[in-house]
Amino acid sequence: MDGTGSTPPNTPRTAGRGDDPDEYAAAPAMDTPLATRVRRAAPPVLVYLAVRLVGVLVLAVMAATHDTSLLDRLTSWDGQWYLGIAEHGYAGHGESSLDADGEPYSTAPYAFFPLYPAAMSIVATFGIPLDVAGLVVSTVAGLAAVPAVMRLARHVDPRRRAGLLLVALWAGAPMAGVLSMVYTEAAFLALAAWSLVGVLERRWLLAGACALSAGLTRSSAAVLIAVVVVAALHAAWARRGGWPAAAGAVLAPLGLLGWWLTVYLATGRTWQAIQLDGWGVSWDWGADTVDWITGAFGIESHPYDLVGAIVIVGAAALVVVLAAQRVPWPLTAYAAGIVTLAVGSGGLAITTPRLLLVAAPVLMLPIAVGLANRRRGTGLAVTGMAVAAGCWFSAYALTVWPYAI
Repeated sequence: MDGTGSTPPNTPRTAGRGDDPDEYAAAPAMDTPLATRVRRAAPPVLVYLAVRLVGVLVLAVMAATHDTSLLDRLTSWDGQWYLGIAEHGYAGHGESSLDADGEPYSTAPYAFFPLYPAAMSIVATFGIPLDVAGLVVSTVAGLAAVPAVMRLARHVDPRRRAGLLLVALWAGAPMAGVLSMVYTEAAFLALAAWSLVGVLERRWLLAGACALSAGLTRSSAAVLIAVVVVAALHAAWARRGGWPAAAGAVLAPLGLLGWWLTVYLATGRTWQAIQLDGWGVSWDWGADTVDWITGAFGIESHPYDLVGAIVIVGAAALVVVLAAQRVPWPLTAYAAGIVTLAVGSGGLAITTPRLLLVAAPVLMLPIAVGLANRRRGTGLAVTGMAVAAGCWFSAYALTVWPYAI
């Protein structure tokens, strides 16, 4: 992968990645025959589907034991907002919205980005019920993310086993249940992963277009956009990217900035103000998250609090590992930015484990590479236990935990 040909085939290629700022751009070509690409994509896609099926089955069992339906859980919390927006539009759904204090709040729907509900509406035009359409969009998006996750893994470790383990770990990560829900995580993850592939492989129009679309999906795109713009401008300045690099840098922020401008023109308020009044979410430098973590470790707490706190601390530790192993800087920067954004935002600290999911395929790279270095049985056993724990936690958060995720 690094072009030297000196690394043994079974040695993870992480060391030395930071020596040449453009070394990370060496990558497999995307002009492989379609049939070959489909054949290669089948195993990781099947791994993803198998893990997500296990997760949904666990949720179905736990939902039944708590006198609720699987579909109700798969469309709960934010899912109801997206369903309402897809059916009635922003103004129509806003008429019945309430703020954090239970007061009428007609602009609340504008806190949710438009690409996902728009995709749901398009799928529903084929005669599919809207809630099922949302599940279809999330499932297809998750499948679309799988080849990109495999490509990202190959930039760190060329062995196929590492990529397959990464797909399994990501699909079964804590809170990965939202990948099968009417939530934006799967759609955003697909766009972010392909955008990062574009950065690593110098496909600047791909990187910029996916970052633009991610900016129409959720606010976490701010981190992705920063990575794409910096990498593209560096390539253009170094005369290695030409006009596509400049175009990618221009394209990347248009989705997020365009939606923020649309919100202001439609409501007279900023998107950030709507978030603050509706959900109490604002930047507090991590004070709320730290309070939640210390409370979870320091007192008798709900299992969700304890596991969630461990997930947050683990994510921060994995960012340090990524930096120490000199993983390509766009991946490390993206993971660090997502963790910083999730931890630094106060108001709903209990949702932080879910917010970290969009960085899971990058954060879990060191774990996947480490397991790939172990005996096959050991790697499979540890991955299986991690998947089982993640599927349980996701189902627990949707059936036993009484608060929003």
